[in-house]
Amino acid sequence: MRQNGIHHVTAIAGPAQRNLDFYTRVLGLRLVKKTVNFDDPGTYHFYYGDEAGQPGTILTFFPWEHAAPGRLGVGETQETVFRVPEGSIGYWTHRLIEKGVPHEAPEKRFGETVVALKDPDGMRLALVAMPGIKNEPGWTDGEIPAEHAIRGFHSASLLVPEAAPTGAILTDVFGFREIAREGSLVRYKAGDTTLGGIVDLREAGGFLRGRPGAGTVHHIAFRATDDAVQAEMVKKLAENHGIRTTEQKDRDYFRAVYFREPGGLLFEIATDDPGFAVDEPAESLGQALKLPRFLEPNREKIEAVLPKVA
Repeated sequence: MRQNGIHHVTAIAGPAQRNLDFYTRVLGLRLVKKTVNFDDPGTYHFYYGDEAGQPGTILTFFPWEHAAPGRLGVGETQETVFRVPEGSIGYWTHRLIEKGVPHEAPEKRFGETVVALKDPDGMRLALVAMPGIKNEPGWTDGEIPAEHAIRGFHSASLLVPEAAPTGAILTDVFGFREIAREGSLVRYKAGDTTLGGIVDLREAGGFLRGRPGAGTVHHIAFRATDDAVQAEMVKKLAENHGIRTTEQKDRDYFRAVYFREPGGLLFEIATDDPGFAVDEPAESLGQALKLPRFLEPNREKIEAVLPKVA
């Protein structure tokens, strides 16, 4: 059955080691791929996710050592939200305090308990307590007990001038439907997709536009099962919305097209296949620096300029 929803979220970070430490050691995500920015190979591209690197669990970063801080604003992803088991909010609240992570007190949104937090670059994240997910497999490297581990994405919250034009793309092209409203938030859900199946649109027409930089999201990617489904989405964008995408780009682990949606956000459509185990064994994902074939001849030069990480 076709699964819609979020494929991955890609953001900009500061120092690579600090980013790696926070997402693997504090939040306990698995580093599923260590590669480079294909368009700027002097910069890492880190992919974090669950044990298998499933679509709907993947948060990726371009860490630039001296990146200036960005400014959150209209036309950007406001918050990237992860799922945790319902009984784990207490554990996570204590962990955030222990690790000195800036966070808010638990609050209710759409009837769910949410803890908002920020990463070292000020990127806005949140944890949502979800009933009935405790038995889903949780990745652990030994520090965070598997029963409390993050279980992929819950949602992403997007800041848009008005919800309707962006909502039309979500519903017509990506298979979402509006399910609830709360204040200035409009919630959309992608069928029965559990991982990354929710997008919240926050109408913020009077706010400043965002400014890219460390702590901001570069783009948000939505799932297409394969090339045929992706092509169908591209056709709908052109015929129903007058929006043209880039040509398809091979990112080794998925194939992608990009476009600006009406609210100004950069959207991507990424295929589910071939996945992250295409160039290294599933049990050792993220351990070695992987390069695309066209960059492999330059490996020595690339490794010489990349920051050392452990």
